[in-house]
Amino acid sequence: MTIQWTGQRTLVLFPGALGDFICFLPALRVLAQTAFVDVLARSEFADLVPETVQVRSVERYEVNRLFVAGAGNEDKIPGFYAGYDSTYSWMGSGQNLFVRQLQNLCQGRAHIFSFDSAATERHQSEYYLSCLGVAASESLIPTIPLKLQARAWSAEFWARHSFEGRPVLILAPGSGAREKNWPVSSFAAVAEWWRKQEEGEPLVVLGPVEEERGGFEPLLRQYTAARNLTLAELAAIIVRGDLYLGNDSGITHLAAALGIPTLALFGPSDVKKWRPQGRKVRIINRRLECSPCAIAVMKNCGHRSCLYALEAAEVIQQLRAMRPGSLGAG
Repeated sequence: MTIQWTGQRTLVLFPGALGDFICFLPALRVLAQTAFVDVLARSEFADLVPETVQVRSVERYEVNRLFVAGAGNEDKIPGFYAGYDSTYSWMGSGQNLFVRQLQNLCQGRAHIFSFDSAATERHQSEYYLSCLGVAASESLIPTIPLKLQARAWSAEFWARHSFEGRPVLILAPGSGAREKNWPVSSFAAVAEWWRKQEEGEPLVVLGPVEEERGGFEPLLRQYTAARNLTLAELAAIIVRGDLYLGNDSGITHLAAALGIPTLALFGPSDVKKWRPQGRKVRIINRRLECSPCAIAVMKNCGHRSCLYALEAAEVIQQLRAMRPGSLGAG
């Protein structure tokens, strides 16, 4: 990639969660080719971007006031937006007041898009690129930089738990919604297979949402867990593993982008739209007539057969084929 710096500054407003942001990274890479980019998103996403991009919290006064009339009359707000040559927002597109005030503050230089693509046949990463007028012929695989300090920490973690020289299966049993989760008992069955049959070590990783929600004690009592990690630490841990198994979640998108052989379990989510992007990704999806389904339907589903009917033996078969060195790997 040839970077031609223009000296310009670009502001990005992005309200999504981890998986959304990883899908957005290819578009962010395009924006960062020619300008210094400030992203207002979740502050922890700073661990996932190159040095030429700065990430700060989207929950700030200058953004929140755009939903309230009269923001342009306040002293500090006009100066904040005037400091940027261009602004791109994937929030507030359905709020007329927000759109009007942002355009006025940016002197008509704001580009405001819907957060979600209405086209069900298009991957979300492709949608974000299309907002910039970029064809999806470019790689949709996000680039995740690994921080030196986090890599050193992960090496110490590996040594402390005696993982060196042993195959490690990364298990991510949670997600942003319980309805997207394969049963914990099924993850436990896979972990037991890995330990007894493959003579490896399962490593359970949990994000803050999963920690708060709980329900993973059967795994946490039996296997090593990596908890309360920064995203930089999480990436450095995942990339050391031999295989990864997870639900449709932000952590699964992260694993796929990092290049670890990734098996993603999809139930109610749209695979075409939300498939993790990576060179070593496989998807298990029951392809029931009722899936993918709308969030309201997902929340009230009484059977969850799209995930609960998935047997551990089928997942194990896929993981065995994906293990590095096996005939089915790749």
